[in-house]
Amino acid sequence: MNKICNRRAFIKQQLFFGSMLIGGAVVLNACNANEGSQEKKENAGDVNPCEDMSGLNESDKQARTQAAYVEKSPIIDRTCDNCKLYIPPAAGVECGRCLLFKGPVYPLGYCSYWAPRT
Repeated sequence: MNKICNRRAFIKQQLFFGSMLIGGAVVLNACNANEGSQEKKENAGDVNPCEDMSGLNESDKQARTQAAYVEKSPIIDRTCDNCKLYIPPAAGVECGRCLLFKGPVYPLGYCSYWAPRT
């Protein structure tokens, strides 16, 4: 009978310590997850919204390249903000969009498909 009690005590002790280890691992993992999300939030604040291409896939980026989009127009009177394909930014946002390709567009940008507003 003494051996059975010792086994039960041993099993209870092992279950207790095992659950403590698992609980500690869960708590530590949760702490690390919060640190990672905080770092992402801080780094997201560092990115210029007009240069944030994180939501674009490779074909979207290639379409921008094929249109020869540049952030600053080499031709003074041909900028995105006076092109009929330009979608002006919403209030509080500094960059707009284009009907030809996805992603943010600088108002003073330019691409080879520029067309005057009528």
